Amino acid sequence: MITGAAAGLARGIALALARAGYEIAFTYRPGGTAPEATLGLLSAEGFTARAFPVDFLAMQDAVGTALHEIALNAPVDVLVHAVGPMTIGRFERSTMNDYHEMVDGNLRSAVQAAAAVLPGMRERRFGRLVFFGLGGSAYTQPARGLALHAAAKAGVLTFARSLALEEGQYGVTVNVVAPGDIREKYRSRAEARTLTASNPVGRPGTWEDVADAVLFLIRDDSDFLSGTVLNVGGGLADVYERNAKRP
Repeated sequence: MITGAAAGLARGIALALARAGYEIAFTYRPGGTAPEATLGLLSAEGFTARAFPVDFLAMQDAVGTALHEIALNAPVDVLVHAVGPMTIGRFERSTMNDYHEMVDGNLRSAVQAAAAVLPGMRERRFGRLVFFGLGGSAYTQPARGLALHAAAKAGVLTFARSLALEEGQYGVTVNVVAPGDIREKYRSRAEARTLTASNPVGRPGTWEDVADAVLFLIRDDSDFLSGTVLNVGGGLADVYERNAKRP
């Protein structure tokens, strides 16, 4: 199950996992990006997938019910929790609505997604959970304009690493992928290698780079990797690339 795969990096991850032989179920936000583009992308390569509407900003009980119904409908061995809205702006211009969107959309959604799939994983004694972090969230790297978002992502990371301690006895690994400053979500790696970017590697990151990291973490043979934060940022130590426009 991949959350938020109607668009963005998660759409590419859905394709990469399908190519690797995984059966794909993904969530999309009702009233947001429709699932047809992802379904069409998979169908064009001969894959089928199931799309489920889940609004992670809805009331807590509604989200939990929707996620549990998905988990009951099809046992989930791998959760890639890619949902994570980002509000960019100085804190002085932020509202409590921004706060709730960041905390509910990033941290609460991660808690609820894990709660939905972990009972089945424990029973089957196998599971792979991958959450999305933020560059620097492993050590609370500050970033202008991301006070609320970065704080929520730091919470996601601590939650994930705590789960790694608790769930390992059940054959469940829990890891975090932290994408770098990847702005063009659908650019291929081949195209990116013809371009330059202000990170140590010198080219833009792509969905394929992130998908490869996810695939590595969810392999059966990656059972000794848990509590890991895998940065996919071309060596970038900051949240933003150099010369990027900042709030």
